[in-house]
Amino acid sequence: MFTRLLRNVPPFRRIVGVRSYLKSSPAGYSVTETPEAEPSAPVVVTTVPGPKSLALKQELDPIQNTDAIQFFVDYKKSYGNYIADVDGNFLLDLYTQIASVPIGYNHPRMTQVLKDPDNLSTFVNRPALGIFPPSDFVQTLADSLLSVAPPGMRQVITMGCGACSIENGMKAAFMAYRRNERGGKPPSKEELDSCLINQAPGCPDLSVLSFKNAFHGRTMGALALTHTKWNQKLDCPSPDWPIASFPQLKYPLQDFVSENSTEEKRCLAQVEDLIAQYRKKGKPVACVITEPLQCEGGDNFASPQFFQGLQDICKKNSIYLLIDEVQTGAGATGKFWLHEHFNLREPPDIVTFSKKMMLGGLYFRDHMRPTEGYRIMNTWLGDPSKVVMLREVINVIKEDSLLQRTADTGAYLLQVLEEAQKKNPSLLSKARGIGAIAAVDFPDGPTRDKALAKMRELGVHLGTCGTATLRLRPTLTLEKKHVDIFADRFNQVIKQLS
Repeated sequence: MFTRLLRNVPPFRRIVGVRSYLKSSPAGYSVTETPEAEPSAPVVVTTVPGPKSLALKQELDPIQNTDAIQFFVDYKKSYGNYIADVDGNFLLDLYTQIASVPIGYNHPRMTQVLKDPDNLSTFVNRPALGIFPPSDFVQTLADSLLSVAPPGMRQVITMGCGACSIENGMKAAFMAYRRNERGGKPPSKEELDSCLINQAPGCPDLSVLSFKNAFHGRTMGALALTHTKWNQKLDCPSPDWPIASFPQLKYPLQDFVSENSTEEKRCLAQVEDLIAQYRKKGKPVACVITEPLQCEGGDNFASPQFFQGLQDICKKNSIYLLIDEVQTGAGATGKFWLHEHFNLREPPDIVTFSKKMMLGGLYFRDHMRPTEGYRIMNTWLGDPSKVVMLREVINVIKEDSLLQRTADTGAYLLQVLEEAQKKNPSLLSKARGIGAIAAVDFPDGPTRDKALAKMRELGVHLGTCGTATLRLRPTLTLEKKHVDIFADRFNQVIKQLS
């Protein structure tokens, strides 16, 4: 969507040692137990998964379903942008634990955080943060989460994962909606009593509007907002909540300006219509939730004007806007939050985060703040040790200018996809991306999956999303040399498939 970002970025300061990670030996390659640098290129010595991965999968299978497992990882030997499996393969990782590795594997600065004696008690003890926070928690939040808060937001609550962040974001929206309806008065005794048996008026029939092809998590509330794959939702009951169409843009964008504008207006009109319908049904919409970029659903972009229009609709109808930045936050797009690219007239009401942020949580504006204790609560409310790790991630991002670097390298990566698409229009389409988020479509799912498997054979690990999309989610420390390795392998695979 945003195809040309910052360029002419200063050279990236090296963060690893000079000794080669892979060392030559008569038998081939041996790997140091404490790597100080990445491999210079992928190393593939077996199939992936290899025999050791398959044996471990067979060993695990009696305990739990293993159908989703791709291969077993040697995390001690993984480093930087390379993931090592138990069979001795070293793959350039452009999927990074489903977009959740911010600055690479075994980053020395992260290792130092664990060795710092001042952090020892933070890792040894895991407190119930909502009731017994540690003495340094306020300062730790100021140095980490609040230092990168979305513009205009100063309230934050930490959580354990993305899905529980969404769950509590919805709760905050429902609570604020009802406080507004009460005009600031306390709840009635009837409300207090009826909520305990899941009845109105204490449990009102409110709804949340979400979008087709959205993914917000696998817990029950988040699952009601998720509309991607059947294996996420089958057999689980779900409330009757409205689902609007998300724009399906045509590419290249510059050739379809009018058509894409019409499509976005159609979707916004549908949002307004659904809000009116559900108000008439007695299930008023309290919150609209959207990803700033639909990731799991196929890397579906929309323009800044679409999100500006969505916010206008929410304001007009006194509905709260929740932007789910679980996969897109932490600098993945060249700004710390993707919605910063949208030039919204005011901040969203709630922004959720997780993945590259090391833990989950939600930022929210002052009017969304719960007015009583225990309303947004669980035992741990995240983990202060993860906040300490996030603080160091943020330090590295700032010191090494990784936002600029991500924008620059991401533009270079997108250029590779666009050039491959130009040469192979029957095989590739809709090359798109921003920063460390990139994607390209194949004609169908089986062809995409074949390309994925062939890339792995050549030592590059990628992901998928949607029905036929190849998904790239590298770290913020990706360099152009890594993109060149990807380009070489990708062009080989495309040539084989053509």
